[in-house]
Amino acid sequence: MSQLYIGLMSGTSIDGIDAALVDFSAVVPRLIDCQTYAYPRELVTELHQLCAPGDNEIVRMGRADRAVAEAFSSAVHTLLKTNYVSPEQIIAIGSHGQTIRHMPHNGLGFSLQIGDPNTLAIQSGIDVIADFRRKDIALGGQGAPLVPAFHQAVFAHCEQSRVVVNIGGISNITYLPSGEGRAVLGWDTGPGNTLMDAWCKRHTGQDYDDKGQWAAQSTPDPLLLRSLCSHPYFTQPPPKSTGRELFHLQWLEHHIAHCPHKLDPQVVQATLVALTSHTIAQQIVNFGDVEQVYVCGGGAQNEFLMECLETDLHECEFATTESLGIPPDAVEAMAFAWFAWAFKHNVAGNLPSVTGAKRNAKLGVYCPHD
Repeated sequence: MSQLYIGLMSGTSIDGIDAALVDFSAVVPRLIDCQTYAYPRELVTELHQLCAPGDNEIVRMGRADRAVAEAFSSAVHTLLKTNYVSPEQIIAIGSHGQTIRHMPHNGLGFSLQIGDPNTLAIQSGIDVIADFRRKDIALGGQGAPLVPAFHQAVFAHCEQSRVVVNIGGISNITYLPSGEGRAVLGWDTGPGNTLMDAWCKRHTGQDYDDKGQWAAQSTPDPLLLRSLCSHPYFTQPPPKSTGRELFHLQWLEHHIAHCPHKLDPQVVQATLVALTSHTIAQQIVNFGDVEQVYVCGGGAQNEFLMECLETDLHECEFATTESLGIPPDAVEAMAFAWFAWAFKHNVAGNLPSVTGAKRNAKLGVYCPHD
C-alpha cells in the first residue's frame, strides 16, 4: 500500500517551487514525480526585496507569507492533477517555505522561512509539516544544512566514502564516510548560483546563465578570484551556514572596485564560476578519502560549472545524483517529503555533527488541514 508524501522547496535563488511526490512504502523511498512551478513574477520581485532590509517589512512579509503559501498550494494541486492523485491519498506535505533571512549566529540567531503552513493546509486539503529549521536553532545549531540527514538515508554507501554536493543559491556538501561509527559531516561552502544569477541578470537581462555558456566564453581573473576567496567564511571551521546576507552583489562590487584593472562583466561571470567550484572542491579535497562526488541542485544544469568542478576534483569519481536514481533537481524537494515522513514516524531530522545542535530532534511543526 502506498505511503504518499509531497515535498515542497524553494531555495535562495527564488527560481521556482520544486514539488516532489514520493512513495515511502518501501525501504528506499520512490520518487513518483517532481516538477518545478514558477512563482508569479510580482511575487518573485517582492521576495528578492524582502531578502534585504527595507521599508514596511513586517506588513510586506505578512502578505508575502500568505502569497507564498497560495503559490505552494497551486503547485500541489497541479502536481496531484498531473499524477491522478487526490489530496486524500497524501499523508502529509513537507514544506520548507521560502527563506528570506538566515542569520543563525550571535546569540539570538534565527532563520526565517515564509509560506504560511496553515494557509497551505487549508487550501490544499492536506496536513502540512513545516518550520523545520527553528528547532535545531533552539538547540544551539545552525538550522542548516538540513538535507545531509536525507543524504545519509538514501545515498550512504558502506564501502565507499562519498560527498553529495548541493548547488542551489548557496552550495553545501555532505560527507558520507564509509564504514560504521564515523560521523556524517556537512556545511555550506559558500556561494552556489546566487552571485552568478544576480550578475548575469544585471548584465544580460537573463535570470541565469544557461548552461554557463556566457561564462564559458571567458576566463577567470586570478586577482579577483584571490580577493573573493580571502573572505574569512571560507576558512571558518564548521558547523557553519550562510546565505545572501553575506554573499551578495554589494560584496562582489566591493571586490571589483578594489581590483587594480578594469574587468569585463563576462570575466567576472567566469570568476564567479571559479569561486563556486574552487570553494566546493577545496573542502572536499580536505577530507582526504573521498572516492565519489555526486552533484544535485540547479547548479548541476550549469555545464561549465560542472566541467570546472570535475577538473578541480580530478581524483574523484564525478557524476550527478541521476546516477544514484534521483534527478539532481528533485533531491531537495524529495528531502522535505522525507522530513514530513520522519516527523510522522518520530525519526530525528537533524544531524548534530552537521548543524552543531546539542542533540538529535524531530523537526517540524504540524498544521492539520481540518
